[in-house]
Amino acid sequence: MSIFDFFKRSAIVCPRCLGKGFVDLEDIIRLKRQLKWVPAPCAYCNATGKAEKEMLSKVAVDCMYLTIDLPESVIDKIKEVDKETIEKGKQRERFVDHLIQYAQDRYFNQKMDAESIANLYLSTEEENAAFSVTKEELIKYVQGVIELKRSELN
Repeated sequence: MSIFDFFKRSAIVCPRCLGKGFVDLEDIIRLKRQLKWVPAPCAYCNATGKAEKEMLSKVAVDCMYLTIDLPESVIDKIKEVDKETIEKGKQRERFVDHLIQYAQDRYFNQKMDAESIANLYLSTEEENAAFSVTKEELIKYVQGVIELKRSELN
C-alpha cells in the first residue's frame, strides 16, 4: 500500500450521520429523505461515525437504497458501485416516489382518506408494482405521507 492509498482510505467524520453512528430525524430532514428513511444505525459508516474518503466518491451520502437493513452482500455491492444493484436501488426509489405522489394526489385532489387510498392502490396498482407491501403497512405509510404534506403546507 502506498502513502496515497493511505490518504485515500483514511476515515473522516461520516457526512450522513455527522459522526453519531446513527441517522436521526434531523439527518433525515437535512438529507431530504423523509418518507424514505426511518431513524436507524448509519449504513454509510456502518454505525461507526467514520466513513472512508473513497466512499464519498463512490456512493452519494443520500443514497436512498443504502440502509442498514440490507444484507451485507448488497451493501458491499452498493459500495462497489455494482450497476445491477444500483439500478435496483433506483427502481426502489422510483417506486417510493410513485407511491408518495399517488397518495398525495388521491388525498388532496380526490379527498380520499388513508385507508381508501390504500384499498384503491392495492386493487389497481399492486399487480404492476415492483415491490409488495401489506395493507396495514400501506395505510400507515399513506398516513405518514398525508401528515408530512399537510405540515409542509402549514
